[in-house]
Amino acid sequence: MAIELHPLEQFTIEPLIPIHFGNVDASFTNSALFMVAAVVVASALMVLGSRRASLVPGRWQSLTEIAYEFIAGMIDENVGHEGQEYFPFIFTLFLFILLGNLLGMIPYGFTFTSHIIVTFAMAGVVFLGVTVIGIARHGFHFLSFFVPHGVPPVLLLLLVPIEVLSYFIRPFTLSIRLFANMMAGHTMLAIFAGFVTAMGIFGFVPLGVDVLLIFLEILVAVLQAYVFTILTCLYLRDAIHLH
Repeated sequence: MAIELHPLEQFTIEPLIPIHFGNVDASFTNSALFMVAAVVVASALMVLGSRRASLVPGRWQSLTEIAYEFIAGMIDENVGHEGQEYFPFIFTLFLFILLGNLLGMIPYGFTFTSHIIVTFAMAGVVFLGVTVIGIARHGFHFLSFFVPHGVPPVLLLLLVPIEVLSYFIRPFTLSIRLFANMMAGHTMLAIFAGFVTAMGIFGFVPLGVDVLLIFLEILVAVLQAYVFTILTCLYLRDAIHLH
């Protein structure tokens, strides 16, 4: 996490390589740099873990197998066996978010998951993906997902719009949860780091708080990647099983 004079300055997106197509600014930014870094680190972990696979796994192979089994188990438990065909996407999504969160903890790093446009883009892909899967599998019967079973017809006039609304706000709640948690945590770290500098030799108290917050933020980084992924699995389950 970058420590700046202003707590929110660390979230500023800055162009590193200016690229313009007419009025379109397609510059390569610090956010894009850390997205590429997340992809590179994830790819390196997979290559190192599978390059010399053996019956007695080494450190990298063990790490890779733990991540693989964790996501495979999550899908099997929350979606069912039919969800395993979507394992590559869910596994990639988990690693991308996890590494995006953790790379932002490096001093002078950048947390691209603290930007709503990034988290909303990922949530939008999930939302559109599960909706397309649901329609492709069930056709017009997919609309029955919005009709609660065993409800008197008169109440459907109230409940169906509520079900439709709750379905379409999924990408918003999914993206805001990740963005808000990451932004709030890094802001608190920057604020207490500023107290350490301002208080001089008496800054050991905020320094101790900041150290504790760092461990808490690492936990939050892992937890938010897990929450985003498991909610994706639950949405996928709804699309496949319509419940």
